[in-house]
Amino acid sequence: MTIKVFGHKSPDTDSTGSPIIWAWYLSEIKGTPAKPFLLGEPNTEAAFVLKHWGLEKPEIIADVSEGDEVVIVDTNNPAELPPSVNEAKIIGIIDHHMLVGGLKTRAPISITVRPLACTATLMHDLIGGDLAKAPRAVKGAMLSCILSDTLEFRSPTTTDHDRAVAEQLAADLGVSIPGYAAQMFEAKSDVSAFSDEALLRMDSKEYGIGGKELRISVLETTAPKVLLDRKDSLMAAMPGVATADGADQVLLFVIDILKEEATLLVPNDLVKRIAEASFGAVVTGDTVVLPGIMSRKKQIIPSLKI
Repeated sequence: MTIKVFGHKSPDTDSTGSPIIWAWYLSEIKGTPAKPFLLGEPNTEAAFVLKHWGLEKPEIIADVSEGDEVVIVDTNNPAELPPSVNEAKIIGIIDHHMLVGGLKTRAPISITVRPLACTATLMHDLIGGDLAKAPRAVKGAMLSCILSDTLEFRSPTTTDHDRAVAEQLAADLGVSIPGYAAQMFEAKSDVSAFSDEALLRMDSKEYGIGGKELRISVLETTAPKVLLDRKDSLMAAMPGVATADGADQVLLFVIDILKEEATLLVPNDLVKRIAEASFGAVVTGDTVVLPGIMSRKKQIIPSLKI
């Protein structure tokens, strides 16, 4: 049986690249047939990475079947995984997020969760010396994942180890980190082809607080004006997305990678209360700038309160 390796829904670069990396490792190094999959279309940055390194886009699946052997990467949250994930045979989890709970396994499994900025950094450590056997494209995917998740080391989630691994990979590949990261972020910032609803779901997580179910969306960009010029239509689309997704409210943070700040759209009094209670902000209009806020995992979700 071929092991299915996949990350979370709304796949970003880490959740696109890490399944490719781990499927290569299982198949080529461990001798265990494995194949990467996606749970949706990759975002524009991830699509650029696939094209840049000549990687085939993994097959997109909506669900898994009973008896499928799966390895879950870059998440451990059932809400971000196929509906039938607990019916499958989960044989491994590799992640760098907080434990959510809710996954069920049929036997003891291998779980590795470490406080690093990127799943691919963790995989680098698990693969060890065998990484020298990896094709250039697999190493390129690993570098791309780290640069994406750390926002080229700007994110507060970045550890010294993430940076060291990325610099080592870049040297091995002969890649200029500033130049390549700029290409990645330019691709990430091109959202012209996406509807407002697609943007609100593009990079989002579900989180409950104070009896409210929130869809917390972030859009990381070097061109925030392009997104903020669409704020009226984005806010108008929020109620429909929230209703369709079983949430009470969508929170959209536009992350300015270069200025290292977030702009939160404020469509109503609920979001205003959340912004003021969570970040000590003073909200006077339909947006509020949050200096230094870059990370949903480390800065946004831990701060949320109503």
